[in-house]
Amino acid sequence: MKRDPRAFLSDVIDAARAIQMAVDGISLDDYRKSRLIRSSVEREFIIIGEALTQLSGREVGLFEQINQAPQIISFRNKLTHEYVTINDQLVWGVIQGNLPALLEQCTQLLLNLDGDERPASTS
Repeated sequence: MKRDPRAFLSDVIDAARAIQMAVDGISLDDYRKSRLIRSSVEREFIIIGEALTQLSGREVGLFEQINQAPQIISFRNKLTHEYVTINDQLVWGVIQGNLPALLEQCTQLLLNLDGDERPASTS
């Protein structure tokens, strides 16, 4: 059974929020010092990239509405396959500079999709 596109958007939103919670109140230096936080953040980015990959194969039009989606998937691939060379400062920059916009876009897309499913008003 095919998974609804909303589920992939929800996965992105949940993972983005988990990243934000993991780094709330810490600095780049704190991030670098904590393997647990780095691992958590990297795992959540991998989930985001995989959800977008799945979405791209099922709902191209929806996928194309997400800014930098191909770059996000590429970032996921780097985290997964090039783990030895992960640059913590780059990851931190993505968290600070790109993650809020991704979260906002996916939240809005999900709201729009949910709005399309509401029954028509009878008044």
